Amino acid sequence: MIVAGLGFRSKASTASLRDALTRAGGNPDALATAAEKAAAPALQALSRETNLPIIAVADLTGQPTATNSPRVAALKGTGSVAEAAALAAAGPDARLIAPRVISADRMATAALATSLPAGATA
Repeated sequence: MIVAGLGFRSKASTASLRDALTRAGGNPDALATAAEKAAAPALQALSRETNLPIIAVADLTGQPTATNSPRVAALKGTGSVAEAAALAAAGPDARLIAPRVISADRMATAALATSLPAGATA
C-alpha cells in the first residue's frame, strides 16, 4: 500500500493539496494527515476528487522523518507532518519512497510511504 501524507496550512486550497500530491508523484492508495486536519474542506474535496480514503493519524509525536521543519517540530513533535502521517498510516514496516515536497504556493506538503506486504522483506 502506498500512502500520501499531507501537511497543510488552514488556508490551503484543494489546488494547493493537489499540487503537492502531484509533485510527490506516485499512485497512492490513501491520503493521510494529522487527525485534527482530516475534516478540512480542501482535504475532503481532494479525497472526493481522487476517490482516495483519508486516514487520520491521531499522534505524530516522535515519528522519525527524513526532513525537518523547526516550526513543525515545535508544533507537532515531528519534523514533517506529511512524512510522519504517510509513515504512520502505512504501518510499522513502512518506508518513505518520496520525501516531503512543497506546493508552489507553499501552503501544502506531501510525501509518500509504502508498506511491505505480509512476508516480504526489504
